[in-house]
Amino acid sequence: MDLLESLKMAGKTLVANKLRSGLTMLGIIIGNASVIAMVGVGQGAQKYAASQFQSLGTDIIFVLPGTDNARRNTISPPNRLVLADAEAIATQVPSIRDVAPQVNGSELATYKNQTQRANLVGTTSEYSSVRSADVGRGRFLSRSDVKRNARVVALGTAIAKNLFGQTDPIGQQIRIKGISFEVIGIMAEKGAFLGTNQDDSVFIPITTMTSRLVGRTSPFGVGISFINVAAKDSNSVSTAQFQISNLLRLRHQNTDINAEDTFTIRTQKDALEIVDRISGALTILLAATAGISLLVGGIGIMNIMLVSVTERTSEIGLRKAIGASQSSILTQFMIEAVILSLAGGIVGTGLGISGVLLVGAVTPLKAGVSGVAIVIAVGVSGAIGLFFGVFPAKQAAKLDPIVALRST
Repeated sequence: MDLLESLKMAGKTLVANKLRSGLTMLGIIIGNASVIAMVGVGQGAQKYAASQFQSLGTDIIFVLPGTDNARRNTISPPNRLVLADAEAIATQVPSIRDVAPQVNGSELATYKNQTQRANLVGTTSEYSSVRSADVGRGRFLSRSDVKRNARVVALGTAIAKNLFGQTDPIGQQIRIKGISFEVIGIMAEKGAFLGTNQDDSVFIPITTMTSRLVGRTSPFGVGISFINVAAKDSNSVSTAQFQISNLLRLRHQNTDINAEDTFTIRTQKDALEIVDRISGALTILLAATAGISLLVGGIGIMNIMLVSVTERTSEIGLRKAIGASQSSILTQFMIEAVILSLAGGIVGTGLGISGVLLVGAVTPLKAGVSGVAIVIAVGVSGAIGLFFGVFPAKQAAKLDPIVALRST
Protein backbone atom coordinates (compact mmCIF):
# COMPACT_ATOMS: atom_id res chain seq x y z
CA MET A 1 0.00 0.00 0.00
CA ASP A 2 1.44 3.39 -0.95
CA LEU A 3 1.60 6.46 1.24
CA LEU A 4 -1.31 8.22 -0.48
CA GLU A 5 -3.61 5.28 0.12
CA SER A 6 -2.55 5.18 3.78
CA LEU A 7 -3.34 8.88 4.11
CA LYS A 8 -6.82 8.38 2.62
CA MET A 9 -7.60 5.48 4.93
CA ALA A 10 -6.31 7.36 7.98
CA GLY A 11 -8.43 10.38 7.09
CA LYS A 12 -11.58 8.28 6.64
CA THR A 13 -11.01 6.54 9.97
CA LEU A 14 -10.56 9.81 11.87
CA VAL A 15 -13.58 11.45 10.20
CA ALA A 16 -15.72 8.44 11.05
CA ASN A 17 -14.94 9.04 14.76
CA LYS A 18 -15.26 12.84 14.90
CA LEU A 19 -15.96 13.19 18.62
CA ARG A 20 -13.15 10.89 19.69
CA SER A 21 -10.72 12.57 17.29
CA GLY A 22 -11.72 16.01 18.55
CA LEU A 23 -11.29 15.09 22.20
CA THR A 24 -7.93 13.49 21.40
CA MET A 25 -6.73 16.72 19.76
CA LEU A 26 -7.91 18.85 22.69
CA GLY A 27 -4.72 18.40 24.74
CA ILE A 28 -2.55 19.33 21.75
CA ILE A 29 -4.78 22.34 20.97
CA ILE A 30 -4.54 23.67 24.52
CA GLY A 31 -0.80 23.02 24.66
CA ASN A 32 -0.04 24.83 21.39
CA ALA A 33 -2.30 27.75 22.21
CA SER A 34 -0.72 28.12 25.65
CA VAL A 35 2.86 27.98 24.39
CA ILE A 36 2.30 30.53 21.62
CA ALA A 37 0.29 32.84 23.88
CA MET A 38 2.84 32.70 26.72
CA VAL A 39 5.80 33.31 24.40
CA GLY A 40 3.95 36.16 22.67
CA VAL A 41 2.99 37.83 25.95
CA GLY A 42 6.51 37.37 27.33
CA GLN A 43 8.06 38.96 24.26
CA GLY A 44 5.47 41.72 24.48
CA ALA A 45 6.55 42.42 28.05
CA GLN A 46 10.17 42.64 26.89
CA LYS A 47 9.26 45.09 24.12
CA TYR A 48 7.17 47.17 26.52
CA ALA A 49 10.02 47.39 29.04
CA ALA A 50 12.43 48.31 26.24
CA SER A 51 10.13 51.09 25.03
CA GLN A 52 9.83 52.45 28.57
CA PHE A 53 13.59 52.65 28.95
CA GLN A 54 14.09 54.03 25.46
CA SER A 55 11.62 56.81 26.28
CA LEU A 56 14.23 58.05 28.75
CA GLY A 57 16.71 58.45 25.92
CA THR A 58 19.85 56.54 25.02
CA ASP A 59 22.19 58.89 26.89
CA ILE A 60 20.87 58.57 30.45
CA ILE A 61 23.13 57.58 33.36
CA PHE A 62 21.93 56.87 36.91
CA VAL A 63 24.28 57.31 39.88
CA LEU A 64 23.03 55.47 42.98
CA PRO A 65 24.37 55.43 46.55
CA GLY A 66 26.19 52.30 47.71
CA THR A 67 26.87 49.06 45.84
CA ASP A 68 24.37 46.36 44.92
CA ASN A 69 25.58 44.18 47.80
CA ALA A 70 25.36 47.03 50.30
CA ARG A 71 21.81 47.83 49.25
CA ARG A 72 20.79 44.17 49.59
CA ASN A 73 22.45 43.60 52.97
CA THR A 74 21.13 46.60 54.88
CA ILE A 75 17.65 47.48 56.05
CA SER A 76 18.04 51.08 54.91
CA PRO A 77 20.04 51.76 51.72
CA PRO A 78 23.36 53.53 52.38
CA ASN A 79 23.30 57.25 51.68
CA ARG A 80 26.69 58.57 50.66
CA LEU A 81 25.50 60.64 47.68
CA VAL A 82 24.96 64.29 48.50
CA LEU A 83 23.81 67.34 46.61
CA ALA A 84 27.41 68.57 46.37
CA ASP A 85 28.27 65.40 44.39
CA ALA A 86 25.68 66.29 41.78
CA GLU A 87 26.94 69.87 41.60
CA ALA A 88 30.52 68.60 41.16
CA ILE A 89 29.45 66.30 38.31
CA ALA A 90 27.65 69.19 36.60
CA THR A 91 30.69 71.46 36.73
CA GLN A 92 33.64 69.06 36.41
CA VAL A 93 32.56 66.33 33.96
CA PRO A 94 32.93 67.64 30.39
CA SER A 95 31.12 64.77 28.62
CA ILE A 96 27.69 65.44 30.14
CA ARG A 97 24.84 67.67 29.07
CA ASP A 98 22.69 68.02 32.20
CA VAL A 99 22.51 66.77 35.79
CA ALA A 100 19.37 66.40 37.91
CA PRO A 101 19.77 65.21 41.52
CA GLN A 102 16.70 63.57 42.99
CA VAL A 103 15.29 62.98 46.46
CA ASN A 104 12.34 60.59 46.75
CA GLY A 105 9.63 60.46 49.36
CA SER A 106 6.01 59.55 49.92
CA GLU A 107 3.48 61.73 51.74
CA LEU A 108 -0.21 62.58 51.75
CA ALA A 109 -1.16 65.56 49.59
CA THR A 110 -4.36 67.41 50.52
CA TYR A 111 -6.60 69.88 48.72
CA LYS A 112 -9.67 70.94 50.71
CA ASN A 113 -11.37 67.62 51.62
CA GLN A 114 -9.48 65.51 49.06
CA THR A 115 -6.40 63.53 50.13
CA GLN A 116 -4.10 61.45 47.93
CA ARG A 117 -0.90 59.51 48.59
CA ALA A 118 1.79 61.10 46.43
CA ASN A 119 5.26 60.13 45.27
CA LEU A 120 7.36 63.16 46.17
CA VAL A 121 10.24 63.98 43.83
CA GLY A 122 12.59 66.68 45.01
CA THR A 123 14.68 67.79 42.05
CA THR A 124 15.93 70.71 39.96
CA SER A 125 14.90 72.46 36.76
CA GLU A 126 17.15 70.17 34.69
CA TYR A 127 15.00 67.13 35.52
CA SER A 128 12.52 67.87 32.73
CA SER A 129 15.21 67.73 30.04
CA VAL A 130 17.21 64.84 31.50
CA ARG A 131 14.19 62.57 32.03
CA SER A 132 12.10 63.86 29.10
CA ALA A 133 9.38 65.02 31.49
CA ASP A 134 7.16 67.33 29.44
CA VAL A 135 4.85 69.91 30.98
CA GLY A 136 1.23 69.77 29.88
CA ARG A 137 0.11 73.10 31.35
CA GLY A 138 1.79 75.82 33.37
CA ARG A 139 5.53 75.44 33.97
CA PHE A 140 8.08 73.18 35.61
CA LEU A 141 10.40 74.06 38.48
CA SER A 142 12.87 76.84 37.71
CA ARG A 143 16.38 77.55 38.97
CA SER A 144 14.96 80.50 40.87
CA ASP A 145 12.52 78.15 42.68
CA VAL A 146 15.44 75.97 43.78
CA LYS A 147 17.59 78.92 44.91
CA ARG A 148 14.92 80.50 47.07
CA ASN A 149 13.46 77.26 48.52
CA ALA A 150 10.12 78.12 46.92
CA ARG A 151 7.02 76.29 48.11
CA VAL A 152 5.81 75.37 44.63
CA VAL A 153 4.94 72.04 43.01
CA ALA A 154 4.28 70.55 39.59
CA LEU A 155 1.72 67.74 39.67
CA GLY A 156 1.42 64.53 37.68
CA THR A 157 -1.81 64.22 35.69
CA ALA A 158 -3.29 61.42 37.85
CA ILE A 159 -2.82 63.13 41.20
CA ALA A 160 -4.02 66.46 39.76
CA LYS A 161 -7.23 64.81 38.58
CA ASN A 162 -7.78 62.97 41.87
CA LEU A 163 -7.25 66.08 44.00
CA PHE A 164 -8.91 68.75 41.88
CA GLY A 165 -11.43 66.96 39.66
CA GLN A 166 -12.78 69.58 37.24
CA THR A 167 -11.14 72.50 39.06
CA ASP A 168 -8.14 74.14 37.40
CA PRO A 169 -5.18 73.27 39.66
CA ILE A 170 -2.88 76.05 38.43
CA GLY A 171 -2.50 78.66 41.18
CA GLN A 172 -4.26 76.54 43.80
CA GLN A 173 -2.69 75.53 47.13
CA ILE A 174 -2.14 71.97 48.33
CA ARG A 175 -0.82 70.88 51.72
CA ILE A 176 1.94 68.31 52.35
CA LYS A 177 2.90 67.59 55.99
CA GLY A 178 0.99 70.71 57.02
CA ILE A 179 2.93 72.99 54.60
CA SER A 180 1.18 74.85 51.79
CA PHE A 181 2.51 74.61 48.23
CA GLU A 182 1.35 76.50 45.15
CA VAL A 183 0.62 74.42 42.04
CA ILE A 184 2.57 75.93 39.14
CA GLY A 185 2.25 73.21 36.50
CA ILE A 186 0.66 69.97 35.40
CA MET A 187 2.95 67.41 33.77
CA ALA A 188 2.10 65.63 30.53
CA GLU A 189 0.81 62.08 30.96
CA LYS A 190 3.74 59.70 31.35
CA GLY A 191 2.31 56.37 32.52
CA ALA A 192 3.85 53.69 34.71
CA PHE A 193 7.55 52.91 34.75
CA LEU A 194 8.92 49.81 36.52
CA GLY A 195 5.79 49.50 38.63
CA THR A 196 5.62 53.18 39.63
CA ASN A 197 2.92 55.44 38.22
CA GLN A 198 4.80 58.58 37.24
CA ASP A 199 1.51 60.44 36.95
CA ASP A 200 1.09 60.19 40.75
CA SER A 201 4.26 62.23 41.34
CA VAL A 202 4.57 65.65 42.93
CA PHE A 203 7.69 67.57 41.84
CA ILE A 204 9.16 69.93 44.44
CA PRO A 205 12.36 72.05 44.41
CA ILE A 206 15.07 69.84 45.91
CA THR A 207 16.10 72.51 48.41
CA THR A 208 12.53 72.82 49.67
CA MET A 209 12.19 69.05 49.86
CA THR A 210 15.35 68.59 51.92
CA SER A 211 14.86 71.59 54.21
CA ARG A 212 11.12 71.30 54.92
CA LEU A 213 9.98 67.72 54.24
CA VAL A 214 12.74 65.13 54.70
CA GLY A 215 15.51 66.96 56.54
CA ARG A 216 19.20 66.09 56.59
CA THR A 217 19.56 62.36 55.77
CA SER A 218 23.34 62.10 55.38
CA PRO A 219 26.22 63.04 57.71
CA PHE A 220 28.20 64.14 54.65
CA GLY A 221 25.81 66.85 53.45
CA VAL A 222 22.33 67.07 51.91
CA GLY A 223 21.61 63.43 51.12
CA ILE A 224 19.95 62.54 47.83
CA SER A 225 18.36 59.34 46.53
CA PHE A 226 20.24 59.27 43.22
CA ILE A 227 21.54 61.46 40.43
CA ASN A 228 20.13 61.58 36.88
CA VAL A 229 22.80 62.44 34.34
CA ALA A 230 22.41 63.06 30.61
CA ALA A 231 25.52 62.53 28.49
CA LYS A 232 26.15 64.81 25.53
CA ASP A 233 25.12 61.99 23.19
CA SER A 234 24.89 58.21 23.11
CA ASN A 235 28.55 57.93 22.07
CA SER A 236 29.63 59.83 25.19
CA VAL A 237 27.94 57.53 27.72
CA SER A 238 30.97 55.32 28.38
CA THR A 239 33.27 58.33 28.69
CA ALA A 240 30.87 60.08 31.06
CA GLN A 241 30.52 56.93 33.15
CA PHE A 242 34.31 56.69 33.52
CA GLN A 243 34.73 60.38 34.37
CA ILE A 244 31.89 60.37 36.93
CA SER A 245 33.35 57.27 38.59
CA ASN A 246 36.80 58.84 38.92
CA LEU A 247 35.37 62.12 40.23
CA LEU A 248 33.24 60.45 42.91
CA ARG A 249 36.13 58.23 44.05
CA LEU A 250 38.21 61.36 44.61
CA ARG A 251 35.37 63.15 46.39
CA HIS A 252 34.67 60.15 48.62
CA GLN A 253 38.40 59.70 49.29
CA ASN A 254 38.40 56.24 47.78
CA THR A 255 41.43 56.11 45.51
CA ASP A 256 42.30 52.45 46.19
CA ILE A 257 41.34 50.56 43.00
CA ASN A 258 40.73 47.40 45.05
CA ALA A 259 38.40 49.07 47.55
CA GLU A 260 34.63 48.88 47.16
CA ASP A 261 32.99 52.01 45.79
CA THR A 262 30.41 53.94 47.79
CA PHE A 263 28.25 54.39 44.70
CA THR A 264 26.95 52.50 41.66
CA ILE A 265 26.69 53.84 38.13
CA ARG A 266 24.04 52.39 35.84
CA THR A 267 23.33 53.31 32.25
CA GLN A 268 20.04 52.98 30.45
CA LYS A 269 21.55 50.06 28.52
CA ASP A 270 22.53 48.28 31.77
CA ALA A 271 19.02 48.60 33.16
CA LEU A 272 17.49 47.39 29.90
CA GLU A 273 19.74 44.31 29.85
CA ILE A 274 18.68 43.42 33.40
CA VAL A 275 15.00 43.71 32.52
CA ASP A 276 15.55 41.68 29.33
CA ARG A 277 17.20 38.87 31.30
CA ILE A 278 14.40 38.78 33.87
CA SER A 279 11.56 38.91 31.34
CA GLY A 280 13.35 36.39 29.10
CA ALA A 281 13.66 33.93 31.98
CA LEU A 282 9.99 34.40 32.85
CA THR A 283 9.02 33.82 29.20
CA ILE A 284 10.96 30.54 29.14
CA LEU A 285 9.36 29.48 32.44
CA LEU A 286 5.86 30.26 31.17
CA ALA A 287 6.47 28.47 27.87
CA ALA A 288 7.88 25.42 29.66
CA THR A 289 4.88 25.32 31.99
CA ALA A 290 2.48 25.59 29.07
CA GLY A 291 4.46 22.91 27.22
CA ILE A 292 3.49 20.36 29.87
CA SER A 293 0.00 20.31 28.35
CA LEU A 294 1.59 19.23 25.04
CA LEU A 295 3.03 16.20 26.82
CA VAL A 296 -0.37 15.46 28.33
CA GLY A 297 -1.90 15.75 24.85
CA GLY A 298 0.65 13.26 23.50
CA ILE A 299 -0.25 10.76 26.20
CA GLY A 300 -3.91 11.23 25.26
CA ILE A 301 -3.10 10.41 21.64
CA MET A 302 -1.30 7.22 22.71
CA ASN A 303 -4.25 6.14 24.86
CA ILE A 304 -6.78 6.69 22.10
CA MET A 305 -4.61 4.93 19.52
CA LEU A 306 -4.30 1.91 21.82
CA VAL A 307 -8.09 1.84 22.15
CA SER A 308 -8.34 2.13 18.38
CA VAL A 309 -6.01 -0.86 17.89
CA THR A 310 -8.19 -2.94 20.21
CA GLU A 311 -11.41 -1.92 18.45
CA ARG A 312 -9.97 -2.55 14.97
CA THR A 313 -8.44 -5.96 15.65
CA SER A 314 -10.62 -7.65 13.04
CA GLU A 315 -9.77 -5.03 10.42
CA ILE A 316 -6.07 -5.47 11.07
CA GLY A 317 -6.39 -9.27 10.90
CA LEU A 318 -8.31 -9.13 7.62
CA ARG A 319 -5.79 -6.74 6.02
CA LYS A 320 -2.86 -8.91 7.06
CA ALA A 321 -4.67 -12.04 5.85
CA ILE A 322 -4.98 -10.60 2.32
CA GLY A 323 -1.33 -9.64 2.19
CA ALA A 324 -0.86 -6.34 4.06
CA SER A 325 2.65 -6.09 5.47
CA GLN A 326 3.60 -5.07 8.99
CA SER A 327 5.14 -1.88 7.62
CA SER A 328 1.88 -0.81 5.94
CA ILE A 329 -0.10 -1.38 9.16
CA LEU A 330 2.58 0.48 11.13
CA THR A 331 2.53 3.35 8.62
CA GLN A 332 -1.24 3.79 8.76
CA PHE A 333 -1.45 4.01 12.53
CA MET A 334 1.54 6.34 12.63
CA ILE A 335 -0.11 8.58 10.03
CA GLU A 336 -3.32 8.72 12.09
CA ALA A 337 -1.36 9.80 15.18
CA VAL A 338 0.58 12.46 13.27
CA ILE A 339 -2.60 13.81 11.63
CA LEU A 340 -4.25 14.15 15.04
CA SER A 341 -1.29 16.00 16.53
CA LEU A 342 -0.68 18.27 13.52
CA ALA A 343 -4.36 19.15 13.22
CA GLY A 344 -4.43 19.95 16.94
CA GLY A 345 -1.25 21.99 16.51
CA ILE A 346 -2.74 24.06 13.69
CA VAL A 347 -5.98 24.76 15.58
CA GLY A 348 -4.02 25.54 18.76
CA THR A 349 -1.77 27.89 16.81
CA GLY A 350 -4.79 29.80 15.55
CA LEU A 351 -6.17 30.13 19.08
CA GLY A 352 -2.76 31.16 20.44
CA ILE A 353 -2.34 33.87 17.79
CA SER A 354 -5.83 35.16 18.54
CA GLY A 355 -5.01 35.32 22.26
CA VAL A 356 -1.78 37.22 21.61
CA LEU A 357 -3.53 39.75 19.37
CA LEU A 358 -6.27 40.20 22.00
CA VAL A 359 -3.69 40.87 24.73
CA GLY A 360 -1.97 43.40 22.47
CA ALA A 361 -5.30 45.15 21.82
CA VAL A 362 -6.50 45.48 25.43
CA THR A 363 -3.19 46.00 27.31
CA PRO A 364 -0.16 48.28 26.88
CA LEU A 365 2.01 45.22 26.16
CA LYS A 366 3.27 45.18 22.59
CA ALA A 367 2.44 41.50 22.25
CA GLY A 368 3.47 39.99 18.94
CA VAL A 369 3.31 36.60 17.28
CA SER A 370 6.68 34.88 17.11
CA GLY A 371 7.21 32.94 13.89
CA VAL A 372 9.86 30.84 15.60
CA ALA A 373 7.43 29.94 18.41
CA ILE A 374 4.78 28.91 15.86
CA VAL A 375 7.19 26.70 13.91
CA ILE A 376 8.53 25.11 17.10
CA ALA A 377 5.06 24.53 18.57
CA VAL A 378 3.65 22.92 15.42
CA GLY A 379 6.85 20.92 14.90
CA VAL A 380 6.76 19.68 18.48
CA SER A 381 3.11 18.72 18.01
CA GLY A 382 3.98 16.56 15.01
CA ALA A 383 6.92 15.03 16.84
CA ILE A 384 4.74 14.24 19.84
CA GLY A 385 2.21 12.51 17.59
CA LEU A 386 5.00 10.54 15.95
CA PHE A 387 6.60 9.61 19.27
CA PHE A 388 3.44 8.60 21.11
CA GLY A 389 2.01 6.89 18.04
CA VAL A 390 4.93 4.47 17.73
CA PHE A 391 3.88 2.09 20.50
CA PRO A 392 0.21 1.68 19.44
CA ALA A 393 1.31 1.32 15.79
CA LYS A 394 3.80 -1.40 16.69
CA GLN A 395 1.14 -3.20 18.70
CA ALA A 396 -1.13 -3.17 15.66
CA ALA A 397 1.62 -4.30 13.27
CA LYS A 398 2.58 -7.25 15.50
CA LEU A 399 -0.94 -8.73 15.67
CA ASP A 400 -1.14 -12.29 14.36
CA PRO A 401 -3.74 -12.32 11.56
CA ILE A 402 -5.24 -15.69 12.64
CA VAL A 403 -5.55 -14.59 16.28
CA ALA A 404 -7.01 -11.27 15.13
CA LEU A 405 -9.62 -12.93 12.93
CA ARG A 406 -10.62 -15.40 15.66
CA SER A 407 -11.19 -12.54 18.11
CA THR A 408 -13.99 -11.09 15.94
